[in-house]
Amino acid sequence: MNLRKLHSAALVLLILFSAGCKPSASVDSTKAVKSNEKIGAFSADTAYKYVAEQVAFGPRVPGTAAHDSCANYIVERLHGLGPDTVIVQTGTVTAFNGDVLPIKNIIAQYNKFQTKRILLAAHWDTRPWANRDDSHEKRLLPADGANDGGSGVGVLLEIARNLAEKSPSVGVDLFFIDAEDYGDSSGFSENSDTWCLGSQYWADNVVPYTADNMPVYGILLDMVGGRDARFNYEAFAQENATKPTVKVWSEAESLGYGERFPRSIGGAVTDDHVVLTRAGIPTTNIIELNNPETLSFPPSWHTHNDNLSNIDKETLQAVGDVVLNVVYKEKPF
Repeated sequence: MNLRKLHSAALVLLILFSAGCKPSASVDSTKAVKSNEKIGAFSADTAYKYVAEQVAFGPRVPGTAAHDSCANYIVERLHGLGPDTVIVQTGTVTAFNGDVLPIKNIIAQYNKFQTKRILLAAHWDTRPWANRDDSHEKRLLPADGANDGGSGVGVLLEIARNLAEKSPSVGVDLFFIDAEDYGDSSGFSENSDTWCLGSQYWADNVVPYTADNMPVYGILLDMVGGRDARFNYEAFAQENATKPTVKVWSEAESLGYGERFPRSIGGAVTDDHVVLTRAGIPTTNIIELNNPETLSFPPSWHTHNDNLSNIDKETLQAVGDVVLNVVYKEKPF
């Protein structure tokens, strides 16, 4: 993903991204009453294990053996976690540098025949170049992607385990998106379409939905495992995906995670949620984008420090608890 801090120029960009989407009211900052009731049984230890198992394959760059192995791993894990259906969408996309990438988008459906559905998503590929590493020699080498790629998948797989043990009232789809991180980092507004190639492919070849069962909203998890991570509002999501944004940040407050989910905009991000929202699924984004050290993404982003040593189980726990509560509180039409 790519980011620019939100200022006047980014506001203009936000309007451009919002074209074709019906604007909605800004997020209500009213504080929710603390209930501290965790409905699911999210295990940060298990989520961490799922992250470690991905990292063990090596960098999951499209077109590599590690990428193939991780795709098989996700599918096999899902089959063991009780979904009604696992769909693997295969295709090829062309990156900004001309590389042709074989991709696999993976969708697991729970309560397949429930008309009201929500979508939980994360990208599972990793950056092919650690282009922000301190070592110039290592910048052309891929990084582990423990947080940027691995953490969102780890949380989704642990959510899948919970859904298998306690069925939600609505349909829930888990979307593991490929080829998010193969974009051109030389600019933001000029190169935004070079990112999120897997979700763009899906938007052009939508599966498995019809007009009758398109998810009513989505939640994207991206870099949700960093140490002491804080998850500010993301600007595009706040503008165009108000409903899930309100749900997530209100639930965080009610569970006592308000400090981890500040009710202020951290920045504007090119990420899969923008593509999903444009495709008709208003999607919010849980992402660390206002780190106090960098004032943007965490210091490990697109470096070789994005490894297991920087994964925080307390962060995984907070995100998992919040998302599961949102899921389990959702009611059918």
